[in-house]
Amino acid sequence: MTLSPTQAAASFASILVHFDLTPQSKSRGKLAMGLATDFGAHLIGAAAEQMLVPIYTDMTPNVSVTMMDDERERVESDLVAAKASFFSTVGAGNNVEWRSDICDPRRFLTEQARAADLVVVGRQAGGDPRDGGLGVSPGAVAIECGRPILVAPPKIDRLSSKRVVIAWKDTREARRAIRDSMPFLQKAEEVLVVSATREFRDRGAEDVVGYLGRHGVTARSVVRTGEIPSIAAELLEVAREAEAGLIVSGAYGHSRTREWIFGGATHDLLQSSNVCLLMSH
Repeated sequence: MTLSPTQAAASFASILVHFDLTPQSKSRGKLAMGLATDFGAHLIGAAAEQMLVPIYTDMTPNVSVTMMDDERERVESDLVAAKASFFSTVGAGNNVEWRSDICDPRRFLTEQARAADLVVVGRQAGGDPRDGGLGVSPGAVAIECGRPILVAPPKIDRLSSKRVVIAWKDTREARRAIRDSMPFLQKAEEVLVVSATREFRDRGAEDVVGYLGRHGVTARSVVRTGEIPSIAAELLEVAREAEAGLIVSGAYGHSRTREWIFGGATHDLLQSSNVCLLMSH
């Protein structure tokens, strides 16, 4: 659908991408650079690592000046390597910058999200290589950062948003995710608004289709009825059938003593999605 003169095209002006020392970082960096090019956006690479301090059994630090110096040198070396990997992946330019610090990587990335419209992170699941020092949990970042996050699966270095699947549920998180993903939706050739219900139609999903149409988005409602053992598996099947490159979903969860507990579909998508996810909380 073509935008009318009264419809403003949504965009991303600044994109933040998380870097670590895993092979997936380079693919993630290429994907983020492609998005920055498509949207004419500023690209920020970010990494952080916290120094490890040995602790006695009585919880007092067991550390000498030499040990601290060695640990700082190790962490600084990791951050230098991450920076080199970032610039070798995306290149240098006036619209590219690097940020790093010696601190908790999740907290650092969450803070730096203030400078971006979109945060790109990697999906880490069982069997995938991990970076324990620089790595972050995408779910925790989604809940905390106040920005939409784009979760890239391993080895995915480009995002095709010609066809997009929206996981619709009548919640604040889903409504927020739809609004946050508008730059992708307006570029898409087709958007499928997928909902699970006991009825043969979903008036909420139909309202979303109408809303998207007023923003120049070609969309249609897809209703799944009956017993659905796994919402995530159903969404991934719809995405596969439609050859979609992006799933848009709310991120459902809450904090309890710094442990993140997610709704079933959110958790399953973060663990198993083979297409990019855009999530908002």
